[in-house]
Amino acid sequence: MNIFWFIPTQGDGRYLASPEQMRQTGHGYLKQIAQAVDQLGFEGVLLPTGNSCEDAWIVASTLVPVTKRLKFLVALRPGVMSPSVSARMASTFDRFSDGRLLINVVTGGDPEEAKGDGVFLTHDERYEVTDEFLNVWRRVMAGETVSFKGKHIHVENTKVVYPALQQPHPPLYFGGSSGPAIDLAAQQVDVYLTWGEPPALVADKIAQVRRKAEAAGRTMQFGIRLHVIVRETNERAWQAANDLIQYVDDDAIARSRRALSRFDSEGQKRMSALNPGDRSKLEISPNLWAGVGLVRGGAGTALVGDARTVAARLLEYADLGIDKFILSGYPHLEESYRVAELLFPLLPLFRETGRLPASQLAGAIAGNEFRLEK
Repeated sequence: MNIFWFIPTQGDGRYLASPEQMRQTGHGYLKQIAQAVDQLGFEGVLLPTGNSCEDAWIVASTLVPVTKRLKFLVALRPGVMSPSVSARMASTFDRFSDGRLLINVVTGGDPEEAKGDGVFLTHDERYEVTDEFLNVWRRVMAGETVSFKGKHIHVENTKVVYPALQQPHPPLYFGGSSGPAIDLAAQQVDVYLTWGEPPALVADKIAQVRRKAEAAGRTMQFGIRLHVIVRETNERAWQAANDLIQYVDDDAIARSRRALSRFDSEGQKRMSALNPGDRSKLEISPNLWAGVGLVRGGAGTALVGDARTVAARLLEYADLGIDKFILSGYPHLEESYRVAELLFPLLPLFRETGRLPASQLAGAIAGNEFRLEK
């Protein structure tokens, strides 16, 4: 299992939809999170994208020099970015970070936000652009000089002079639940991502992608995006979940649902369907809680419970074929420590973490003399 964390460039705090104990998420705070998860042994971090976020490429580039091993999952935006310019950006970032770049291909699910970026296309047309974009981008990253004239993209003799460190290109991650999205994933990307739906729905989606990929002669990896609320007991975990939404009122829920209703993303529609706005029915599957989705777009579910329970639920997803787990929690600095300290010892991690054994930790001494050991 590869465990990733999240850099909250949209803001952070102890409560959802409330200014109470809201964090100032400037560079200093984001650096704290990145350095913490780097030391704790997380594989990498996802940086969100969109008009409500700080720019992911700039934030990631400022965090590379202050971390050692951490990988950065950064978005390419077909239709907003040129495939040739973004190939040069990716190549430079990958070389200057010593191969720590991962690519998140984001087609976009909000037509109004797309118009603000100059993109006036239907849902299916945006996937046509993404398909043409990746056709050019992958070939250029592999060292070809490319001329291409499609329905949406036209380039002549484009190339990358300085190649990426990872060849033929940094791994491509991608999420989408519609038919065009699944078709594109099977043909073009390396890792297919899903949001945290109940295991049966995730299994069905994975099966669809896997069948189409096999028909194209390809193999895929799979990942999932989830929030996590893990505590030492189930009671404390559920209390923490309820505390997270204690300031969420009916007006905030209604405003959020109106805003999300304009999305033409099939994945967002599936997320919203899991949560009809009824707080009494937020546990939609054992330990899978839809409270985050009351007021947040995108990933709207969290695994809630004690460490053994949450680890068991993660392993259920792993048994479906998922090995990339992109987790998060509020606030992101403190929750990264909880996940590492409570969950990491119970999971088959892909690599050894950078954490010292308890017997070597500074401060693990009682009475100025006796070293505390597990």
